Amino acid sequence: MKQISIKHLNFAHNAWLRGLGFYELELGFLQERLEEIAADNTGKAVSEKVEHFQNQFIIHRDYLDGLKHRIHENMKVLQYELAGSDGHVDRDAVAIYNQLAEDYFMEDQLFMALRHEFNGFAAEWM
Repeated sequence: MKQISIKHLNFAHNAWLRGLGFYELELGFLQERLEEIAADNTGKAVSEKVEHFQNQFIIHRDYLDGLKHRIHENMKVLQYELAGSDGHVDRDAVAIYNQLAEDYFMEDQLFMALRHEFNGFAAEWM
């Protein structure tokens, strides 16, 4: 059975956690800008877009929290598996890693799209 080094997986997990931490900070900045826009513009068109972005920020924040939790759980499983091996993990652990990688990179793309959409909105209303 093919095995992968735990060092590679650990490095990737930590890189993802740093990326998710960055997105959490970015959501805070975007939220502040959204609140400024909402305070300065009270029209119906702006209010609808503010609500849209507020909902998107909540969805992304919840997803980031869930993904961070899943990564931490996977790291615990890998540590347990490491205790019984020679520094490598088996194919099942790699499958979980691959799913986490896919989820992380999908969130990365979705977050970039949200940021781009929000910046266009902010440029119009700030």
